[in-house]
Amino acid sequence: MLLSSCGAARKVRIQGNEKAASLSVNKQAHKTTTPPKPTAPPTKITNKDRALAYIETFSPVAQQEMKIYKIPASITLAQGLLESAIGQGRLALEANNHFGIKCHKEWNGGRIYHDDDALGECFRVYEDAKESYRDHSLFLKTRSRYAFLFDLKSTNYKAWAKGLKKAGYATDPKYPDKLIDLIERYQLDRFDTPPKGRAQRLVLHEEEDVQPKRVVSEVHRVEKGDTLYSISKKYKVSVDQLIQHNQLKAPTIYPGQELSIPKTP
Repeated sequence: MLLSSCGAARKVRIQGNEKAASLSVNKQAHKTTTPPKPTAPPTKITNKDRALAYIETFSPVAQQEMKIYKIPASITLAQGLLESAIGQGRLALEANNHFGIKCHKEWNGGRIYHDDDALGECFRVYEDAKESYRDHSLFLKTRSRYAFLFDLKSTNYKAWAKGLKKAGYATDPKYPDKLIDLIERYQLDRFDTPPKGRAQRLVLHEEEDVQPKRVVSEVHRVEKGDTLYSISKKYKVSVDQLIQHNQLKAPTIYPGQELSIPKTP
């Protein structure tokens, strides 16, 4: 290629690699880039979602406790939701303690220390959340200050809520209102009455002997002088069955304690 400047001619060589680079740059300049597809924002889990999941998980447990100990399932569920912060509180997550039950002198199980009314208070630790529900039932049933509650109808959740506060379960003056609000918001009182259809099906199963070894329970109130051995002989069950069925941490019992007795018809 010849270029002319001021009447003089001179040769200019264009290197092949420079030409290729120029063409490559031009091609890249005209190349369009596809923008990345927008990603959907992560779904936010609300407290309502957590509450509904909690109710689905523990409503059968609360109903089973109601059958044995006559505590309204709605009250048990509402207390569980409130005391455990919908299952997200420290005591629930680290100790399976859904009702904020403190150690007290008779407790021989695991312990966790947590600030409550005072700093570093001792709370019970359970291996499973269901143990917490059973201990809640026994806690109310075996303490005399709650005895008047069992004279109330199991469908009268408002009276139960107010009675718990009166008996000193919580110091919060709004405790009954909070329980009632939870019960009515999530219609927890529907668990206080078993569905008729389900009850009828259970009767049919029993008549047809579909469940030949169905386990039922009755309650024995421990009296002075009782031992696990004497109770096992009275009801014709083993000591191990009593310990496992009542989820006892140690083979010890105390007067006033109520034991659920397993039986096979």
